[in-house]
Amino acid sequence: MNAATFISKRIFSLSKENLSSTVMRIAVASVALGIAIMLISIAVVVGFKNQIRDKVIGFVAPIHIQALNQNESIEETPFLFDSVLNARLDKPFITEMHKTANKAGIIKTDEEIQAVVLKGVDFEYNWKYIDSYLVSGEIPQYTENERSNDVVISNIIAHKMNLNIGDPVRIWFVDTEMKARGRKFNVKGIYETGLQECDERFVYCDLNQIRRLNGWDNGEIGHLEIWVDNEALINEYNRQIYYSIPTELVSYSAMESYPQIFDWLELQDMNVVIIIVLMLLVAGITIISMLLIIILERTSTIGLLKAMGASNGLIRSIFLRRSCRILLIGMAIGDVIGIGLCLIQKFTNIISLSPESYYLSAVPIELNIWHIIILNVGTMILWVMMLLLPTMLINNVRPSKSIRFE
Repeated sequence: MNAATFISKRIFSLSKENLSSTVMRIAVASVALGIAIMLISIAVVVGFKNQIRDKVIGFVAPIHIQALNQNESIEETPFLFDSVLNARLDKPFITEMHKTANKAGIIKTDEEIQAVVLKGVDFEYNWKYIDSYLVSGEIPQYTENERSNDVVISNIIAHKMNLNIGDPVRIWFVDTEMKARGRKFNVKGIYETGLQECDERFVYCDLNQIRRLNGWDNGEIGHLEIWVDNEALINEYNRQIYYSIPTELVSYSAMESYPQIFDWLELQDMNVVIIIVLMLLVAGITIISMLLIIILERTSTIGLLKAMGASNGLIRSIFLRRSCRILLIGMAIGDVIGIGLCLIQKFTNIISLSPESYYLSAVPIELNIWHIIILNVGTMILWVMMLLLPTMLINNVRPSKSIRFE
C-alpha cells in the first residue's frame, strides 16, 4: 500500500460525525441519483425509439417500390412485377419481397361510416408482424388464383363500426367511371399495433380483390414491399435499389413514408442530452463543493504533511484518491438503483402510457451493457477532471500559517 492510499484511509471516514463526513454522504447520494437518472433516461429513450421504429417499419416495410406518377394519391398506378424487375432486385441484402396494393374505400353500417384504406396482400405475404398484434380472430388464408372475402381490421375500426369476428362488413369504392360499388367482406381477425395513424386507416384484404376492383391483370401490383437484413442500413440499401429499378418506378424508405414520426423520435435524443448535462453539472458541483469543504476542514493536516516533507502532488493524490472512492461508491449505488428500477419496469410495466399519444401502452426499457459501461466510464473521467480544480488550493496552503491554527 503506497503512502497516499494509507494516509487517505486514516484521515477520511464516512462513519465519523463531522462536517466533512456529512458532506461526503451528500456527495454519494448526489452521484448515485445522477447516475440512476442518466441510466434510466438512456434506457427509456433507446427503448422508446427502437420499439416505435420497429412498429413503423414492421407496418410499412423498410423499403417499398411503386410507380413514379403517384401524385400522393392513395389510388395507385399499377406496374408489372416480372422476371426482369425480379432480376434487378437480386440483391444479397434483400430477405423478402411482398406484392401489395392499396385501395381507398368507405365502410358503412346502419349507424356508422368510416373511411379506410384496403391493403391487398397475396398468398405469399408474411403475416408475422400483424399476427404478433392480433387481439382476436385469426389470420386469413389466401390462395393464388381465388379471391377471398376475409379481411383483418384494426381494433379502432372494430369499435367505431361495432364489428366483431365473423361479422359481415360492406365496403364501398369508387371505380374509374366515378360509380360507387359495394363489396361484402367477412371480418376474420382484429389487430391493434398502437400506431393510431395506421390502425384507424388500414384493412388487410386479398390482393386479388384489389386487382378485380381496379381491373388489373394478375401480375400487376400497386407497390412492392422489400425487407432487408440490416435495418440500420435502410437508407444505403434504398439508394442502391433506387438506381437498380426502371426509371418509371421509385423507391421509398420507411423514414420517407412517415417522416413526422421519425423526426419526432430524433427529438427525444435532445431530451436525453439535456438530462445528462444537468445531472453531470449538479453532481459535479456537489462533489467539487465536497472536496473544497474537506480541504478547508483539513487545512491544518495539509500544513502538517507539508512540514513533514510531503509534496503538493502527494497531498493532492491523497484527496483525489478519497474523492474517487466516494465517486465509485455513489456510482455503484446509482447503477444498482437505476438497473433495478429499469428491470422492474421492463418485467412488470408498472408505469403505463396512453397509446393514442405515445404509440405504446407502457414505458419501454432497453438495457444495453455498452451504454452502461460508456456512461459510467465517461462520467467518471469527467468528474475526476472536475475534481482537479479544487485540489489546486493545496498549493496555496503554507505550513507556517495553517499549523498555527491547529
